[in-house]
Amino acid sequence: MILVGDIGATKTVLALFSKEDGVAGGAIHETRFESNKFSSLEAVIVEFLHETKARPMAASFGVAGPVKDGKAQITNLPWIISAESISSSFDIEDVFLLNDLESIATAIPYLGADQLYTINQGNVAARANIAVIAPGTGLGIAFLVWAGTGYKACASEGGHTAFSPRNPQEVELLKYLQRRYDHVSFERICSGGQLPNIYDFCKEQGSYPEPVWLATALKQAPDRTPVIVQAALELKADICEATLDIFVHTLGTVIGNMAVTLLPKGGIYLGGGIPPRILTRLQQPDFLSAISDKGRFSELSSTMPIHVIMEPRSALHGAAWSGLDAMQSS
Repeated sequence: MILVGDIGATKTVLALFSKEDGVAGGAIHETRFESNKFSSLEAVIVEFLHETKARPMAASFGVAGPVKDGKAQITNLPWIISAESISSSFDIEDVFLLNDLESIATAIPYLGADQLYTINQGNVAARANIAVIAPGTGLGIAFLVWAGTGYKACASEGGHTAFSPRNPQEVELLKYLQRRYDHVSFERICSGGQLPNIYDFCKEQGSYPEPVWLATALKQAPDRTPVIVQAALELKADICEATLDIFVHTLGTVIGNMAVTLLPKGGIYLGGGIPPRILTRLQQPDFLSAISDKGRFSELSSTMPIHVIMEPRSALHGAAWSGLDAMQSS
């Protein structure tokens, strides 16, 4: 068996797959853990292996952070993950680490039509570059390139590129965030963990009133983002609708930037937990308009195929595919 993990700041999902049956055979066992309740990935693995009584021969983990020399620091969680440490602690000979967006990217060639929702059909080109953009707790970006016999997934930290405002309101948002942060990246706006930054900006601007019921709900909520997003989708509060509008337009800017940077004519895939939840909002015309707002390259940007990944286990399955491939080649 191979131990597989999708390691994020909010949740950690561990699963066991059979080397013979692979991902198509489904997980033998799968458990979700709340990441912030554990001091390390090793602590999660201890509980999982105690629960399953398994002795995996290899392990593959997609982690929410950059990977270098078999080590990773989770971006929004105080965990340092070491392949060597996990190998020696649990007597697992082969341990593979890859960025979580690299995991999602690895899974894309295996996704079926029923696991995707198409926002823009676009003009698909065979063996062309593919982009992956995932607003979840943070903002992840990865891409795939054709490597002769198949696609190769490549990690990036593109979510931390500098935020580029497109209109006077976004210029004011940038100024507002510059008072809080030394570096204002796209992730400071276009991610679930940072979406309340937009709300606070809208509130400070004074253009939208904050209803008493909303102020109470936000004060009581452990995480303000779901409250804001749900109120926006249900059209219950103008300030929440304005917040989600800015979020969606910023996501459109990120996608448009990737369209002209990578020329991903093989498709742009939206992963992470947020796009499936705001699907109805992404179907509105202003989202595609934000993507194609690229001046002389507007027509090019508007022809990119855009899909939302509806399969919640894509990162887990990608880590499994990557680990199984590495086992076969080692």
